[in-house]
Amino acid sequence: MVQDPSCLFCKIVERKIPSTVVYETDDALAFRDIHPQAPVHIVIVPKKHIPTITDVTLPDLHLINALFVAGNRIVEEEQIRDKGFRLVMNCRRDGGQTVDHLHLHLLGGRQMHWPPG
Repeated sequence: MVQDPSCLFCKIVERKIPSTVVYETDDALAFRDIHPQAPVHIVIVPKKHIPTITDVTLPDLHLINALFVAGNRIVEEEQIRDKGFRLVMNCRRDGGQTVDHLHLHLLGGRQMHWPPG
């Protein structure tokens, strides 16, 4: 997969930075957030470096699918599928994106509030 050597999430994918991995396929990696905002807070990333959702191209669509498949598997494993959960994708600074690598936050294990921020 294409990586950015300066990207935090690419370094996690390459196992250069330790993380608690909860799910992995050829296309996606999911790990526990180091600053959880809920009892379950998992970050799901494509293994290919894509900076934001606006950088996704037609050949990348299978990677977006891989993120949601991962989310569906993880909510089963974390036993939060039936109670509910939130999937969040932030885009750029004003959208709350702090790492320029496309990713989903899976949050659950507590009541979510609206509006989120």
